[in-house]
Amino acid sequence: MAIICHKLLTTYFSDTEPSLIFLLKDIFFILTTALFFKYILSKNEKKNIAIFKKLKETNEEIKESNEKYDIVAKATSDTIWDWKIQEDSINWNKGIESVFGYNPLEVGKTSKWWFDKIHPEDSIRMSIKLYSFIEQKTEKWQDQYRFRCADGSYKYVLDRGFLLKDENGRAIRMIGAIQDITKQKQEEQRLKLLETVITQSKDSILITEANSISGRIPKIVYVNPAFSLMSGYLPKEIVGKSTNIFNKGPNSDSDELKKLLTAIKNEEECLIETISYTKQKEEYWVRFSMIPIFNNEGVISHWISIQRDITDEKKLETEKEQLIRELTQNNKDLKQFSYITSHNLRAPLSNLIGLLNLIDDIPLENPELEEILAGFTKSTHLLNETINDLVKVIIIKDNPSMQKEEVSLQEVFENVFSQLSFQIELHKPIIKLKFDKVPLLNTNKAYIESILLNLLTNSIKYKSENRKLKISITAEQENHKAVLTFKDNGIGIDLERNRDKVFGLYQRFHNYPDSKGLGLYLVKSQVETMGGTISIDSEVNKGTTFTITFKN
Repeated sequence: MAIICHKLLTTYFSDTEPSLIFLLKDIFFILTTALFFKYILSKNEKKNIAIFKKLKETNEEIKESNEKYDIVAKATSDTIWDWKIQEDSINWNKGIESVFGYNPLEVGKTSKWWFDKIHPEDSIRMSIKLYSFIEQKTEKWQDQYRFRCADGSYKYVLDRGFLLKDENGRAIRMIGAIQDITKQKQEEQRLKLLETVITQSKDSILITEANSISGRIPKIVYVNPAFSLMSGYLPKEIVGKSTNIFNKGPNSDSDELKKLLTAIKNEEECLIETISYTKQKEEYWVRFSMIPIFNNEGVISHWISIQRDITDEKKLETEKEQLIRELTQNNKDLKQFSYITSHNLRAPLSNLIGLLNLIDDIPLENPELEEILAGFTKSTHLLNETINDLVKVIIIKDNPSMQKEEVSLQEVFENVFSQLSFQIELHKPIIKLKFDKVPLLNTNKAYIESILLNLLTNSIKYKSENRKLKISITAEQENHKAVLTFKDNGIGIDLERNRDKVFGLYQRFHNYPDSKGLGLYLVKSQVETMGGTISIDSEVNKGTTFTITFKN
């Protein structure tokens, strides 16, 4: 610019101005121009420095904000999402992977993927609330719904959202955080169930504070409806008060109350039974427990008390004790009567039989007297047999713990067969024995021999006239028990009519002249005396099966 101005001046004013003046003008112009441009440059530099400083501060704020966001995202277990509404573009943080199991390739970039993962039962309700919020029909948005995980299961979530708008007030962006509340929901459901149990329980339930004041029951904070029903006190009459939970009266057990207070002092569980009184002073028996509840630090926080009205139970217990005393006395009386019947009658009965034997040697000419004596002799012998049967029963009943030993079933049956050799030879039954699985039985030898003798005798006695008698006797081992099965194809018993009478004393089901109805009663008594059980399965004209079980 200085050169151009110098050329112009020299062209138009060269004749009038001396060269020195031109030189001074040039120098002045150059200096002025330099100062002017320096001023302009300094202004621009200050402006650029201010702009750079502002950009630097802005970048620092953005960096700090991003760092805070990253820290919050790492610190929280929430799943954070960022939804650009107009573009329908949504981004998720790493919570979508750690909480719900989705890898980045599975996660969709639109809101449709999000809504598709909401449980069908929750989807419509959640969508209506969300879009009402976007349209500003509601002030804030948060909702609970079920969100599907990558494995197909659902988690309960709490979702909260924040809306961003442009200068025209239009919603352009929404940022939210999804919190997994599945455990809280499960806990809520569990607590609701527990609350239902407590409120519906027929037992009285109370909750008290931890600390006891002046040796009294701690202050009550809750009572269930059953307490009011049992005691007559309404919740408002007792909650918040430090009072005895049961009313003492003339028949209450003070020692039980001391036991309770001692347990509270020592922070121990306690169970007592005492007589309590309702608000109307009515007496009732109560079973009362106090259970301490400790927090995570092992410090007692509350006491839970469970009370049950056991008045009816106590009445039944009293009646039972009275009945036991009466039965015990009756049993003693019956035993005494049995001894008198079986022992005291035997001496005169033996004398009577001896006299009858002497009369047999005296010739009688009167036929009527002879007939009377014959009938008297028969009745005397029947009475003697009855007395002997009673003695057998008494012996069994008076020896509940018989001596046991290792007994060979094969040897027992050989003894039984030898005693019934005449009947076996006469009727020639087919008998099958199988004792290989239980060769030895831990039992009383005399009793097991008597049992098998009675059963075998009955099988022969009550055989069918229409078929060959078959008898099968087997022994099996089941766990720690020996099962003895005695089966025949005799005439059988009608169990529909006589099941309850089969093992009764003097019960006869067939018209046989020598049947006394004592055998099965003795069998059952002997089996039970040895700690076993016996059952019967029988059908008329098909046969009978006895199953005897012993611990072995």
